[in-house]
Amino acid sequence: MTAPHPLVTRARSLADDLLAPHAEEVDRTEVPVSHLGEIRRSGLLGLQAPREYGGAAASGAVFRETTEILAGACCSTWFVQTQHHTPVLTLARSESPVRERLLGRLASGELLSGVAYAHLRSYPRTPVRVTRDRGGLRFDGTVPWYTGWGLNDVMLLAGVTDEGEALFAFTEAREQPGLRASAPMRLAALTAARTVSLGLDGLRLPEEAVVLRVPYERWAAADREKTVNANPAVFGIARAALTLLDEETATALGSRLERVRREAYALADEAAPHEHVKDRLALRTQAYEVLQAATTAAVVTGGGRTMLLTHRAQRLAREALFLLVQGQTRESRRAHLNALAP
Repeated sequence: MTAPHPLVTRARSLADDLLAPHAEEVDRTEVPVSHLGEIRRSGLLGLQAPREYGGAAASGAVFRETTEILAGACCSTWFVQTQHHTPVLTLARSESPVRERLLGRLASGELLSGVAYAHLRSYPRTPVRVTRDRGGLRFDGTVPWYTGWGLNDVMLLAGVTDEGEALFAFTEAREQPGLRASAPMRLAALTAARTVSLGLDGLRLPEEAVVLRVPYERWAAADREKTVNANPAVFGIARAALTLLDEETATALGSRLERVRREAYALADEAAPHEHVKDRLALRTQAYEVLQAATTAAVVTGGGRTMLLTHRAQRLAREALFLLVQGQTRESRRAHLNALAP
């Protein structure tokens, strides 16, 4: 039997010893800086970074497994740190000067990054517009969702240019001239992740802050390929819910879960990203169905006590609702709705 990857072992240790025991408390308050400090020191923030920058260059299978472990233990903490991996991969694929300035620091955990780009999926609406200004770039508009405010060091900010490009640049994750944050939002789930909206009114960044500039349609095509796959966090939370069930119910739902998981990951590993899109979307929807069944069963099993905010089952059920819309696109939404109302 092959030994688990060292970062999988570290993720499991963090989950068992730190994240899961405090998950209900975190859910009612906010993700502690100390939790993120342990994740910074663990090496998990460099999971997908190139080795020459101090990362682990881990496989997709390792990334999925650590995602399942962390999300199943404390979804709020997982969601803050998972934002970090997109900036790391974006830098790793870039030839921009900002790569040398930031990639090693992000891979080591010295810096923690958030992302502000989901609004690009609303195109042709352009919530954030980028224009040239004074030899640099000016950002104007509203970022509806930004997670990790007050916890992240930097952010990867995106907007659309007048030429129809998707443009991504790094800036500090703090209030500054041209950038203001709302109060943290009160959400049905993951309030602890400190999600705010960002108002951009003439935020100016230098050209050397840019990490990616690409025609919007090219970016959107790559984004769609990522969002048609089942989210490993879904399997992590579903597995956590199974531990709250009686053996008979857990066995039946566990069999469904493992079948969907096996088929979804096989497509992710064995097929090109643009292939079997309908099958991927179908498995994504089936994963949600098992997740909802498992978390609902956990609530039913726990009875009236699950209405207490201190009960694990209702937390998992609310986190399941969150995952239904996290990373959603028009295509994934339509596939899910078609499955719900055939």
